[in-house]
Amino acid sequence: MDHLVLTVIAADKPGVVERIAQCIASFGGNWLESRMAHMAGQFAGILRVSVPVENRKELIAALEDLSTHGIRVLLGESSAAAGSEWQPIAMELVGNDRPGIVRDITALLSKQGVNLERLITDVRPAPMSSDLLFHAEALLAVPLTLPLETLQASLETLADDLMVELELRSEE
Repeated sequence: MDHLVLTVIAADKPGVVERIAQCIASFGGNWLESRMAHMAGQFAGILRVSVPVENRKELIAALEDLSTHGIRVLLGESSAAAGSEWQPIAMELVGNDRPGIVRDITALLSKQGVNLERLITDVRPAPMSSDLLFHAEALLAVPLTLPLETLQASLETLADDLMVELELRSEE
């Protein structure tokens, strides 16, 4: 079996996911995992599928043909990362919103050698005021060589600058 990673975007309407699933299944593909969301009238998703080697080219062609239905598919190859060198850590963050907050946090993580595996963000009004609060939930792959105390201290320093609260907890 070959593994493919697909990024999908389309105008949000009923039947988009079904059309993609039918396409994958018709070539013996298996839908393994996905993350999908509706945002600003668009449907966007990323998914990982397996497909028999002999059907790979036909599936790719069929996925590309979905553009005739307004579904754009970007194809990537799946690669297995060595999981033994990383520790999964969940991070939750809340703070005053401002331009550049994601850039600053991801720059700090990158400098520490931390891989961002999942990131969900939104901005919403604070409960007792009209101030906007930035919320983020992330799954980090932290190198085993990086002590969590060091990462925590770096994030807390950044958090002081951004007025952000952080919570790190092991996902193991």
